[in-house]
Amino acid sequence: MFKFIRTTKSINKRFGAFRGYCDPCAPEAQPCCPSPPPCTPLPVYHCKPRTKYDVNFIYINDQPPNTALKDFVDRTAQTLFWTELIRGFAVTLGHIFKEPATINYPFEKGPLSPRFRGEHALRRYPSGEERCIACKLCEAFCPAQAITIEAEERQDGSRRATRYDIDLTKCIFCGYCQEACPVDAIVEGPNFEYSTETHEELLYNKEKLLSNGDRWEPEIVSNLRDNHLYR
Repeated sequence: MFKFIRTTKSINKRFGAFRGYCDPCAPEAQPCCPSPPPCTPLPVYHCKPRTKYDVNFIYINDQPPNTALKDFVDRTAQTLFWTELIRGFAVTLGHIFKEPATINYPFEKGPLSPRFRGEHALRRYPSGEERCIACKLCEAFCPAQAITIEAEERQDGSRRATRYDIDLTKCIFCGYCQEACPVDAIVEGPNFEYSTETHEELLYNKEKLLSNGDRWEPEIVSNLRDNHLYR
């Protein structure tokens, strides 16, 4: 125990200046310090606070203004003749005659990523047959529970959806339904212009989704082809 205390005191004495503490237990402790508890570290300048002459200030921001005659005249001219305002007008006039960076929406539209998640659509096979087999994987994977499916078995033994509803007011456009579908039936197409005035218009049924798929099929096929490396 004694050896441990001696070691701690030697460490405090050696590194006290670096840590910003003094060792009050050391014999060279100043007599003006109050009597603290045994071996309680105190700040270095506890007994003698620093003054402004003991500190070297370093400018970490802009340097103070120069007092040379040329710089003084320049600052005076900026204040009297509003040269900064004139330079600002010059920048504005310079950009007036350049090609604008904005586009004339809705007559002009910017590019969309092939992985964009827009309005939902149900796809068909090239023969016109519905792709959806009513496996209900999209309904199970949907974290917002926005999909409702009802199915029936046809005479040939295949399963087809009799009801496929999506509540777009619940949908969070995560893309899980598209990733879970084994036959690429439900997709999120490139359409982002489907704002409505009523809540009922955002409740999509099977007929609405199939019509979206027929409308956007060329763009959907192109996006799926460009996106196959990421799936």
